[in-house]
Amino acid sequence: MHRVVAFVYGTLCYLLFLATFLYGVAFLGNFGLDRTIDGAATVTFGHALLVNAVLLGLFAVQHSVMARPAFKQWWTRFIPKPVERSTYVLFSSLALLLLFYVWEPMGGMIWDAQDPISRGVLYSLFAGGWLLVLVTTFLINHFDLFGMRQVWLYLQGQPYTPLKFATPGLYRYMRHPLYVGWLLTFWATPTMTAAHLVFSIATTVYILIAIQFEERDLVTVHGSAYDEYRKQVPMLVPNLRPSIESDLRMRSA
Repeated sequence: MHRVVAFVYGTLCYLLFLATFLYGVAFLGNFGLDRTIDGAATVTFGHALLVNAVLLGLFAVQHSVMARPAFKQWWTRFIPKPVERSTYVLFSSLALLLLFYVWEPMGGMIWDAQDPISRGVLYSLFAGGWLLVLVTTFLINHFDLFGMRQVWLYLQGQPYTPLKFATPGLYRYMRHPLYVGWLLTFWATPTMTAAHLVFSIATTVYILIAIQFEERDLVTVHGSAYDEYRKQVPMLVPNLRPSIESDLRMRSA
């Protein structure tokens, strides 16, 4: 029965991630919500900046600390290993939902593209960023990344086998297409308010820092294979001529 419980738990965590993902599209794109990232300010600028900085800091700490191998080793002393990834997904989703719910708009227009062509281009880039994020998760095994493969194998009574390092698809051109997708969703917007700018700058800095920790962990796990990959393939700006020809499979931390 505990295997069934673990599978149901992992499935619920995954469904919460999907709901959070869709809510994030509406929140950042200002679609159909009463409270979005570019809404009208309701408190002072300083108050809003403090609240938003705390929310961003909470997410950054949760998302980074829980992803580190040392924390996972300690954490699995208290929770079963098959649901460790699902629990990470759960906490990440809750941290984001808290950010969406408590976020304080700050007023102040940085830019506001009004002509249809500019808005169409920016919305296309915004949509492309979300699509790139989703597609990239499937390149590196979507269901492993969000914990479903772990609980499914546990339900079947099969041991978990870590994914091997690989460079499928876009990973032959750049090391972090997933982060490129996130950067597009943060910056490609026809309406950029002060709150949106704070969010975009903070998340961009976070991504650049997180890459350093993630790649350090990947070198530890995959050794010279990832080290050589890092030398040949650019981090975020794609190389139009792929340097890696092998069909390996890479998993993000």
